[in-house]
Parts: sequence; structure tokens; C-alpha cells
Amino acid sequence: MARVLYSATMSLDGFLSGPGGDMSWLTPHLAPNPLVDALIGQIGALLVGNRTFQGDDPHRGTDREGKPFGGGWDGPQFVLTHHLGEGPAITGVTFVDNLHDAVSMAKAAAGEKYVNVLGADVARQCLRAGLVDEILMLVAPVLLGGGTPLFRDSDGPEIRLSRRQVDSPDHVANLWFDVERP
Repeated sequence: MARVLYSATMSLDGFLSGPGGDMSWLTPHLAPNPLVDALIGQIGALLVGNRTFQGDDPHRGTDREGKPFGGGWDGPQFVLTHHLGEGPAITGVTFVDNLHDAVSMAKAAAGEKYVNVLGADVARQCLRAGLVDEILMLVAPVLLGGGTPLFRDSDGPEIRLSRRQVDSPDHVANLWFDVERP
């Protein structure tokens, strides 16, 4: 059965995007990463927050713009949104307005592979609901000073993690955790 993985690259001060959702900060940190390169082939479906889906792209202005992992991955995407039917139909993208339905649909589509969660708010919702199995954070050596924080959940439950041993390339630190179950 599919496992749910939340993965993202964040700044050392804990931001996923810069002020106003700017993702251009990430472009210099998109160098090859053997861990990520291997992981992409293990992803069966994406569960994406609507702000992330509609948001800025670190590949803006290139032929890789708008493509998951800069075109390195192709497959079904499930976008969690409160605004069903407001955008155009996009092949391979399903808009869903219920978290549990979105996760179930993504798991079914992923088969034995990962459901990769993209977006801070949808990740927070999944964590609160006990739906995340693993977390992979790539920490880039930059301080943004503001933007979208990794987690914005001051009254959420404590979630314990077990660290896996992971090698890191020079341009980011790979931090991979299993989410412990009570």
C-alpha cells in the first residue's frame, strides 16, 4: 500500500517560499541530488495544496515551468481545494475538496509507490489527521527572513519523528524522518 511522504526544500530559517510566495530563491539550490533523483521514481501520485498548485515556480521562464519536479516526474495529481470547478480541466489533475477523499484517491493511484505531499497547509492538515508516514526535508543554505513557514500550527499535537540516516550533497542537507505512531 502507498505511503504518504511530505517532502519540501526549505531555507535554514524554516521557510518554503519567500515573501509573497516567491520561489525564485530555490533555483540555485536545484542542483542534482542522488536521494531526490532516486525518490522521484518511487512517487506514484502527488497530493498538492491549491496555493502550491497555483503558485510560483522555481523553473519560471524555462521549458520546465509548471511541471512537477521540473519535468522529472509525470503522473496523477490530486489538488486539495475549497474551490471546485473554478479552473480549467487539466489532464492528469483531479481537484478534490475533502482531505480524506484526496488522500484515499492519491493512495489508490500511487499503488505501491509514495503519495508525495506538496504544500505547507495540506501537509499540516495531513499531519494533524495522522495521514503522513514520512517527512523528507531538504535544507538549503540560505536565510529568507520571511515567507511561508514549514509548519504554522502553534496549537497542533506533538508529532514524534525517528530520523533515518541519509547522506547529503554539498548544496542542501537531506533530513528524512519516519512519523512515529502512538
